[in-house]
Amino acid sequence: MPTETTPPGAAAPPGAAGGHPRIDRRQRLILLVLLGAGFTLSVDFSILNVVLPMVGEGVGIGVDGLPWIAAAYALPAAGFTLVFGRLADLLGRRRLFLAGMALLTAASLLGGFAAGPGTLLTARALQGFATAMATPAALSLITSTFAEGPLRERVLGLNGALLSAGFTVGALVGGALVSLLSWRAAFFINVPVAVAVLPATPALIGESSRPARLRLDLPGAVTVTGGLLAAIYAVIEQNAAAAVAGVVLLAAFWVIELRSPAPLAPVRILRRPTVKWGNAAGLVVFAMEPAMIFLTTLYLQNVLGLSPLATGLVFGVPGLASVGAGVLAGRAIGRFGGRTVLTCGLAVQGLATLPLVLLGTDRTALLILVPALFIGFFGHVTSIVAYTVTGTSGLPNEEQGLATGLTLMTQQVAITVGIPILASIAATRGAELTGIRLALSVDVAVTLAGAGLVWFGLRSRPAEGIGG
Repeated sequence: MPTETTPPGAAAPPGAAGGHPRIDRRQRLILLVLLGAGFTLSVDFSILNVVLPMVGEGVGIGVDGLPWIAAAYALPAAGFTLVFGRLADLLGRRRLFLAGMALLTAASLLGGFAAGPGTLLTARALQGFATAMATPAALSLITSTFAEGPLRERVLGLNGALLSAGFTVGALVGGALVSLLSWRAAFFINVPVAVAVLPATPALIGESSRPARLRLDLPGAVTVTGGLLAAIYAVIEQNAAAAVAGVVLLAAFWVIELRSPAPLAPVRILRRPTVKWGNAAGLVVFAMEPAMIFLTTLYLQNVLGLSPLATGLVFGVPGLASVGAGVLAGRAIGRFGGRTVLTCGLAVQGLATLPLVLLGTDRTALLILVPALFIGFFGHVTSIVAYTVTGTSGLPNEEQGLATGLTLMTQQVAITVGIPILASIAATRGAELTGIRLALSVDVAVTLAGAGLVWFGLRSRPAEGIGG
């Protein structure tokens, strides 16, 4: 029989006595399914970033259109994650996870067989919708299966480690895989995993309990989704009208949530220090580090003249080593508290970027760059785990879909807007290296300021925080 989800605060599973929680055999299988799906999505996302030019060439999309291969995915992934996270609470998390994985299979096949730009962009948009459906449902299945405390922190640490590993593996093998086969392999790689997950999920995981009355805050869903889509589009295209529309819609969403009898995102939850400051930290974590990777890629290839393969190795080797941060982070949170680990992780991420501001045009800079990336990736992965634990703590089981939807929405929005913002800052300088240095300086300043604000924010109401 499938395992029923365990609400936060329930008795610890067998083997958890003595303060040393253990994961039993069935829970390991559940994690294999849920974390395996997340790992595959991370690999696919990373591979497609590496091989965008080959994909564009394969379907006739020029250099100017390449950003839309990424944006077609990012817009629905960021805009609809919160809504689908709440729908997972209302309609059933397992049901929504399975629907997302089925849609991912179909979208990946469509992308792999695409013969023109329209089909490819449609496939990428559908992959974004699938991600918005599957990832908050999967994460909320994890947080509701494992009771809040050391066991959940350990599991979320494993999740962070695997996401980091997926990104690293994609960066390392993406170019080689596509070179040996074709760009279509970047889409087809999802299919076998999704096909294996679909029958395994109902065999292992029971459906989550649902509220007696199913109600979706439709006005809230429309305004928050429209507002996020408009705001993200405004950043990508630097469109003032879209920015105004985004602000107006998000303001309307806040007013609606204050007055709605069944709000999509209750204001009392949004005002919780753990939710508010956890997601603020996530915004900094995911906006600044991917943007740093993008700028460093430009530095390695355009300034130092490295090949794409060598660039992948420069990122991949420190990335593989930093996977251990995910495992260690969960234990550190249990010992030192989420507030301490989160702010320290952010500080390490920011300080490790500081040496990159000083790099010059000689390849000996790699002697500084690679260790700095190693340390920075370690802090980055630690921050990911800590902000996920922080943003989902202290909430009842029936609101875990909303909480995980918020954390994942923050992640998707940050990844989408971080690169365009820092790239625009870099473009304000005539010399490429000077622009990269300026943008990286902003990266450091924002990350360290974020660490300070999160430390203060979580400290201001310790009774509602997760400790430190």
